Amino acid sequence: MKIVVLDGYTLNPGDLSWEGLEKLGDVTVYDRTPADQVVEWAKDAEIIFTNKTPLGEDLLSQLPVLKFIGVLATGYNIINTDVAKQKGIVVCNVPGYGTASVVQLTFALLLELTQHVKHHSDAVREGKWARSIDWCFWDFPLVELAGKTIGIIGFGSIGEKVGDIATAFGMNIIGSKRHQTDQSHRANFRWAEIPDLLKESDVVSIHCPLTPETQGLINKENLALMKPSAFLLNTSRGPIVVDQDLADALNTNIIAGAGIDVLSKEPPAADNPLFTAKNCLITPHIAWATIEARARLMDITVQNLAAFMDGKPVNVVNK
Repeated sequence: MKIVVLDGYTLNPGDLSWEGLEKLGDVTVYDRTPADQVVEWAKDAEIIFTNKTPLGEDLLSQLPVLKFIGVLATGYNIINTDVAKQKGIVVCNVPGYGTASVVQLTFALLLELTQHVKHHSDAVREGKWARSIDWCFWDFPLVELAGKTIGIIGFGSIGEKVGDIATAFGMNIIGSKRHQTDQSHRANFRWAEIPDLLKESDVVSIHCPLTPETQGLINKENLALMKPSAFLLNTSRGPIVVDQDLADALNTNIIAGAGIDVLSKEPPAADNPLFTAKNCLITPHIAWATIEARARLMDITVQNLAAFMDGKPVNVVNK
């Protein structure tokens, strides 16, 4: 069985192994595949794995022997799942592999916004502490999380874990989700609609999927609902936030700061307005990329294909 990995580099830049897939078939791994080479490189493949290489209707119509598409991620909007279903192609994703890592980066961003660890470390190296007339110094406001309220947009598996850590910091939690679940075990929790969540939260953290309803959700109007002292975090999907509106909100002190791991276009344009926005931390879509998370992703990818070959597919997104 011929297996083609269209864009394997981000999952495995060399610190993992493709051995699990190689046990299941004849594997060819491309680090990256230009759009005009997808058909040529994958035309004989029965199995395709893709991370961010799109497979739309036109490409799917030119891959006649394709039986299975494995998405090397949780999000699968790059695949035309309806067309795949019509053609009898099973599409599977990899849910849950990066939860712990995404939560970890969420709080790394928040703690940097509240403590400014890198800023103060740099200041020490520049000699500011050595020149201080006092035994300590700080030149950025420091913020304690205990007693603050975090609003979590998308209170699913990742959002709930963010809530667990927020509880450990002594924070109160407001959750928003399309289908509310029982959270009676949380004494510090309540559900709210998004406008109220934005108004009442000291920190807003986004963990919802990108859908037509959530695209552009965090825009000028909704940012204006937030407290001027509030922080916005986005480790979910870039297009949920309107980049220019967030930059304007930061530069005009509508909100106090932002920590984001995703942008509306990736890689971003060099003139993205957030690059020059005040008190804006930006990481290059790395929340998912710890070696532990990528190893889990690889393991589940192999399990998905093995289950499909056994006639019992799992994690199917186009049933």
